[in-house]
Amino acid sequence: MNRTLGNVLKYASLIGAALVVLLPLSVVLFASFKTKEEYANSGPLDPPQNWLNFANFIEAAQKSDMVGGFINTTIILVISLTGTILIGTMAAYAIDRFNFRGKKLIMVMFLIATLIPSVTSQVATFQLISGLGLYNTKAALVLLFMGTDIIAIYIFIQFMQSIPVSLDEAAMIDGANRWTIYWRVVLPLLKPAIATVVIIKGIAIYNEFYLPSLYLQSENLISTALYRFKGPFGAQWELITAATILVIVPTVIAFLFLQRWIYKGLVAGAVK
Repeated sequence: MNRTLGNVLKYASLIGAALVVLLPLSVVLFASFKTKEEYANSGPLDPPQNWLNFANFIEAAQKSDMVGGFINTTIILVISLTGTILIGTMAAYAIDRFNFRGKKLIMVMFLIATLIPSVTSQVATFQLISGLGLYNTKAALVLLFMGTDIIAIYIFIQFMQSIPVSLDEAAMIDGANRWTIYWRVVLPLLKPAIATVVIIKGIAIYNEFYLPSLYLQSENLISTALYRFKGPFGAQWELITAATILVIVPTVIAFLFLQRWIYKGLVAGAVK
């Protein structure tokens, strides 16, 4: 009896969680295929009359300059992720493999930094970016995205602790220096953790709206491009939903290709 009740509660909770996730997406998907008149005269859960109506997608891509937004986002995304991976893996390697004075203090400072809301430091950050002459440039976003990824360092440290130190020692016996060990031995073994950071950090950068709208107002990113359909006299929701679907598709494809690496990377190093 208890086992049956447990199964019922388990599947009920799974169904409820699925509805919470899929219901809003269904509303967005239905609205993206509706005309302006159909959207105004139908309910949010009413399916569209014509599933082959792609006019909203074409108009949304043209009006919001989504191609330019995709290009700008890709440039920032690739540079930021490359820098995050290099800085994060180097920092994790130094923290995990070396014993030095102040090591525990650095870890405590990392922990404290995760507890401080980023919005509280935006005034100082804005002044710093302006002082460096990077305001309204892609470099400002790249610098901010590369310099605020403490979670990535923790993921790399967790995974690196599962890599035997004997591999480093064997490489040193063969004449390898620390840089060679990091680049040719440790970094290739961090692929699951790198994939995890790429998808988590990549989605965060891809969906970021606040920083691009504040530090890069002259150019569109994929997140700020959607804001073009919001005006003082209302919003074109059928176009917004169509553009939203276009934005969602790349992240879904990336997740499907990297999901096995994500799960492996998240649990790696948890059990030693």
